[in-house]
Amino acid sequence: MTDTHKIFPGVTLGDGSIVEDYAIIGSPPRGKKAGELQTIIGKGAVIRSHTVIYAGNRIGDNFQTGNKVNIREANEIGDNVSIGTLSVIEHHVRIGNGVRMHSQVFVPEYTVIEDDAWLGPNVVLTNAKYPQSPGVKETLAGPVLKKGAKIGANSTILPGIVIGANSLVGAGSVVTKDVPDNAVVAGNPARFIKMIATLPY
Repeated sequence: MTDTHKIFPGVTLGDGSIVEDYAIIGSPPRGKKAGELQTIIGKGAVIRSHTVIYAGNRIGDNFQTGNKVNIREANEIGDNVSIGTLSVIEHHVRIGNGVRMHSQVFVPEYTVIEDDAWLGPNVVLTNAKYPQSPGVKETLAGPVLKKGAKIGANSTILPGIVIGANSLVGAGSVVTKDVPDNAVVAGNPARFIKMIATLPY
């Protein structure tokens, strides 16, 4: 631990965890007081410098962040999750075990990311089909990334889209329709290319 980080009341940090300079853990969201929401982070975490984790998160063992990660409140995050530098996780997100996100990934409210999914650099998930429309807040729907889904760098996934288990989204794709399990899609808009089983590896 350092002398320059800040840990708010109500935070439980597991054994063997490291919190680097200027990280903030348990910051109360708007309308809440310090310590009002419990924040639990499992053992062996590495919280790198300038990361901000708001109160009300439940995070498993062996969690790690890059520098300057921002994680909003009320998320459920599993074991062995890595979130890369400058990534943003909004509130009410569910992330399974073994998920890896590279740098500058954006994950909006109400997204579900299942076990062992992988998100490349600069992936953007979205949750508002018609931004700034009346009632937009009541209709937000983040994507669902099924177990083992892989999203290539610089891809954008539109609201409510389901990315099937073990599927692969090629780099730079814009995904506007659900992707079947074990499929490879790519392009703008993303189109079916082949099945994972036919890849040459």
